[in-house]
Amino acid sequence: MAVPLLDVNAQNHPLEPELTAAFTRVLRSGRFILGEEVEAFEGECAALIGVGHAVSMSSGTDALLAALMAAGIGPGDEVLCPAFTFFATAGCIARTGATPVFCDVCPDTFNMDVTSAAARLTARTRAIVPVHLFGQAAGMDAIGTFAAANKLQVIEDVAQSIGATYRGRRCGALGEMGCFSFFPSKNLGGFGDGGLVTTDDAELAEKLRRIRNHGMHPRYYHASVGANFRMDALQCALLRVKLRHLDAYTAGRVANANDYIERISTLPGVMQAGDGPGGLSERVVVPRADAQMGHVWNQFTLRIPGAGRRDVLKSHLTTRGIGCEIYYPVALHQQECFRHLPAHAIQDCPVSEALTGEVLSIPVYPELAAGQRDEVVAAIRDWLIA
Repeated sequence: MAVPLLDVNAQNHPLEPELTAAFTRVLRSGRFILGEEVEAFEGECAALIGVGHAVSMSSGTDALLAALMAAGIGPGDEVLCPAFTFFATAGCIARTGATPVFCDVCPDTFNMDVTSAAARLTARTRAIVPVHLFGQAAGMDAIGTFAAANKLQVIEDVAQSIGATYRGRRCGALGEMGCFSFFPSKNLGGFGDGGLVTTDDAELAEKLRRIRNHGMHPRYYHASVGANFRMDALQCALLRVKLRHLDAYTAGRVANANDYIERISTLPGVMQAGDGPGGLSERVVVPRADAQMGHVWNQFTLRIPGAGRRDVLKSHLTTRGIGCEIYYPVALHQQECFRHLPAHAIQDCPVSEALTGEVLSIPVYPELAAGQRDEVVAAIRDWLIA
């Protein structure tokens, strides 16, 4: 039985009548840019996250860029970010003219190591961008304390973690701003690109609204330069349909992840992250959800220590028809486009570097059937005992 890494049709097709009604509503309204659908979606997202304001954007990348612009980040500034994450986190920092300074991550959660961040602090550091990677919150108490002590703005990258919590609070409500993505593979996946910035600061929210619309306010008057970062009204209307199902999607992902953890952990040579010296096994390490955090499992990422062993498992799973992917094969501080940065910005990040050769994500989407999970577990078992 083939098992895809993600099946968007399995999630979207059952909603066809609701989605079609939303499309028809927008079509008949004739209002395709901003307007009632956008405002309604933003209000629903703000209520979900528990913040005063949510400002929709054209993509998760543009959400990050707009947030950095609203924070006043620019040339001469430095911004701390993890070395192990998707490129947009650092790429947006660079696009403002600021310097991304790469920090290492924790081996168990893959999220920012605040000790590494503290070691890279300089007089030019203006902000820190923790990423809630793969669906689990970063250690925001330590990050918040560090940021407050050094007068840094905290911009959360929540692209992979809508609905995730840290000690009962939603990600996206833990810093000055939170940045979300609605790329189709995300837990709240749209029908193209889309993003969102959340904040409790009314002044920042107003800046974000102007930035996404060419810096314009009122119409045709520009006190600052912005861009076209607007999310379409149609995209907002369609996402409003799926937003009503987000809790069910999350529950499905959590159930699938727990099933994997329970069954894969019993296989020979497997352990959970954090168990034993250094948290590593000789064969396979399965992820662990921190008890203080509500993990939403955008990805279920195994760690396979040993030179070349991850790639052997990937080949084995692919041969068995099981979708899998490497997130991410190159750490950001090792990317060619950042080689020109100052030495302190691209210092070695040994955990991040190790992860690039060891991580492999397997299917965990909510519609994954029991028989498909059986296939995944059996394939991993067969590889371990071969």
